[in-house]
Amino acid sequence: MPPSQDISRLLEIMAALRTPKTGCPWDLEQTFATIAPYTIEEAYEVADAIARGDLDDLKEELGDLLLQVVFHARMAEEQGAFEFGDVVNAISTKMIRRHPHVFGDRAGQLTPDEVKGLWGRIKAEEKAERAARRGEAPDEKPSLLASVKKSQPALARAMDLQRTASTVGFDWNDPRAVLAKIREEADEIEAALDHGDASHVAEETGDLLFAVVNLARHAKADPEMALRATNAKFERRFAYIERALAARGSSLEKATLAEMDALWNEAKTEG
Repeated sequence: MPPSQDISRLLEIMAALRTPKTGCPWDLEQTFATIAPYTIEEAYEVADAIARGDLDDLKEELGDLLLQVVFHARMAEEQGAFEFGDVVNAISTKMIRRHPHVFGDRAGQLTPDEVKGLWGRIKAEEKAERAARRGEAPDEKPSLLASVKKSQPALARAMDLQRTASTVGFDWNDPRAVLAKIREEADEIEAALDHGDASHVAEETGDLLFAVVNLARHAKADPEMALRATNAKFERRFAYIERALAARGSSLEKATLAEMDALWNEAKTEG
């Protein structure tokens, strides 16, 4: 089966992989639950390619992520639930509904801040509609934060919670005020450490992380991407320590903390 730029070919490939007796044994035994971790992994691979600025890799990783969508859609089609075309229709409908300032009567009439507020309100309405379809009792007045997905990674959800709350003015006006909050949270961690209360330390650590995400938002920095960059920097500097020790005929196991710390400072001058 030759490759093609047509999405229908990818759907045919997945159908062939999932065909009983003639398909791939591994693909055939997969379920939504077993594939879900791969879907999350591929999304992170996309983010990693973006962070590295590798567009060739990004092309490959986007394909891997698209395959995950096709895989889930194929399994749903086999169960008679929905098919790939329904997925496309659902997201197309959602995007049109969430952008009345582009596709509706208010085209070109909203400011960026108004768009953010509108987006949150529409997502809250959609959540209420989904709850109604499931037969769940709707809240008397859905919370503004109800539109923030609980399934997101913690850093991303913290950012979205803060961003959503800010649409109604619940926000810091000065990044320096957020920095002061970070110092306050650090002091509270120190107090919890003095009392030896592990659960309190964990709680205050969460508060500190939430405050740091808030600072990143005000600095217009994505905390996930910022942390990924710092992780990469840590890896580079730690590798420097390993190489330097090896050049001396030593190793991590043989080196003292003081030696490693000195090499770490050397690594910092390298970038």
